[in-house]
Amino acid sequence: MSAATTRLRLRVSPGSGRAEIVGRHGDAWKVRVTAPPEQGRANDAVVRLMADTFALPLSAVAIVSGHSARDKIIELTGVGPALIERRLASASSVDRGRKDRRT
Repeated sequence: MSAATTRLRLRVSPGSGRAEIVGRHGDAWKVRVTAPPEQGRANDAVVRLMADTFALPLSAVAIVSGHSARDKIIELTGVGPALIERRLASASSVDRGRKDRRT
C-alpha cells in the first residue's frame, strides 16, 4: 500500500515577524514565514513550517505550484486530508486566539 498524498493550497506572507499558520484564506490556508522572498528562502521556510506542523520529514513536503508566487500548492506525503484540516485548525493563530478568550 502506498502512503497517502494530499495537496494543499496556501497563501504565503513572507518576511513576517514570526512563522505561523494564520487561518483560512478562502479555499486556502494563510501562513506567515519570517524568511524573505529571495532565492527560495521563503519557500524553504514554508516547507519547514509544514513539515514541523505535521511531524513529517522535509522530504515529505514539496511545493508543486507557485514557486515564485504567494499562492502555492504543496504536496504532503504520508498524511490524509482529514488530519491536515485538524492539525491546521488547531495550529492556526485564529483558533488559538479563540481558545485564549474562552479561558
